[in-house]
Amino acid sequence: MLQLKSKMLEALSSVIPITVIVLLLSVTVVPLDTGTMVLFGFGALLLILGMGFFTLGAEISMQPMGEGIGIQISKSKKVWLSLLVCFILGVLITIAEPDLQVLAEQIPSIPNMVLILTVAIGVGVFLVISMLRTIFHIKLAKLLLGFYAIVFVLAAFAPADFIPAAFDSGGVTTGPITVPFIMALGIGMASIRSDKHSGEDSFGLIALCSIGPILSVIILSICFKPDATATETVLHEVKTTKEAIDVFVKAIPQYAKEVMIAFMPLVAVFAVFQLIYKRFRGNQIFRIISGFFYTYVGLVLFLTGANVGFMPAGHVIGEEIGKSSSPYLLIPIGMLVGYFIVAAEPAVHVLKKQVEEISNGQISQKSIGIGLSIGVALSVGIAMIRVLTGVSIFWFLIPGYAISLVISFFVPPIYTGVAFDSGGVASGPMTTTFLLPFAMGACVAINGGSSANIMTDAFGIVAMVAMTPLITIQLLGLNSEIKRRASHKRAVARFESIDDCVIYYDN
Repeated sequence: MLQLKSKMLEALSSVIPITVIVLLLSVTVVPLDTGTMVLFGFGALLLILGMGFFTLGAEISMQPMGEGIGIQISKSKKVWLSLLVCFILGVLITIAEPDLQVLAEQIPSIPNMVLILTVAIGVGVFLVISMLRTIFHIKLAKLLLGFYAIVFVLAAFAPADFIPAAFDSGGVTTGPITVPFIMALGIGMASIRSDKHSGEDSFGLIALCSIGPILSVIILSICFKPDATATETVLHEVKTTKEAIDVFVKAIPQYAKEVMIAFMPLVAVFAVFQLIYKRFRGNQIFRIISGFFYTYVGLVLFLTGANVGFMPAGHVIGEEIGKSSSPYLLIPIGMLVGYFIVAAEPAVHVLKKQVEEISNGQISQKSIGIGLSIGVALSVGIAMIRVLTGVSIFWFLIPGYAISLVISFFVPPIYTGVAFDSGGVASGPMTTTFLLPFAMGACVAINGGSSANIMTDAFGIVAMVAMTPLITIQLLGLNSEIKRRASHKRAVARFESIDDCVIYYDN
């Protein structure tokens, strides 16, 4: 109970800032109707409860399960079997990702299952590549450079309307279920190695797995030739508190069913793994099962709150500012929201904790949090510029990824892995359910609701959120490296000056 209380307080501190911002906007710039505010209030409460349950559940179930499977895979002498297991795990865990379901619903031009399976296969393939990287000690920076080069070359042949959605798919795939499991899997795979690079290789799996969906959706759009259409956010008409409660009561069973379906493959994987290897004992099994329960309850509450409460508020705020006399307020307001909203991402808490533990405190949770907040703020600001101007996303993605890939050759490898993992983690359910509707609402107001404009201008905000932390986190690493080298030089200089002052006597 003490652990749960601690997680709830953590969640409260994460959600309160964005809640306060929305409340302030509602009484100043964007007056929200009572129904929207009531839905938002209940949504915020469910977000706090959901995040608390989820983070505790992920800590006591997803992480030990992922580490256990990772260790067992690394011990296996049959490489082909290990690769097959990685592929299957990648596919199953992606299908289970709720964020992907949300994105698929907003792109009806591609059948949901076609899009989900395409993305899942992409993750499975790149999880295999991640394992091969760990086995053969391949530098992450080289792999990222090569694969992103392939992505941008293929993107030149894909329908322009689907490029933003393709890059968005890379961000939403690494959500609250995927991140804890894959990160723990990477830690487990690297833990049995005793070389100095094992800690560095613990990170980077999320980074590579984020490329798979982008690449697979680009290939799908070239072959499938889908129509460029998108759905708009469903806004619930409520006037009283009772009506708002009824909306949530009706929504909870729906999300409970969706999360249950998503969870079944994970439970099956754990059951099969335990039957074969018998890695976990009595108390450990009980903790993992109880962790599954906490994670399940947390995700149901979180997704209900985000989709029913936060999504309509984001859409209305974006639309109202967009059709106001000062639509350029979208940029500073979007940046302010982006700065604080990343703290409400469940997977961010998992990442910060694991980074601090693996780096032995070298990379603090505070520094990661600040780097992510600044990065997301910049990304939302750029996304709003795109909504206002209609500038192609390539004008931002190509320079952004070029800068991040160049920096990767000058910073400690651990920072590159953390940075590219952070990009995937930052673009979670809060981005999908608040920032994307925010951009879509603004796009509807500015461009008259054209679906083509929504696909080209509104979509891509998840991709921007996933890109900018790559630069900001690595800049933290570059600053750390500069300070380390300067400190080393000072230490050498002091030693030499002391040595010069020593008087040696011959006996």
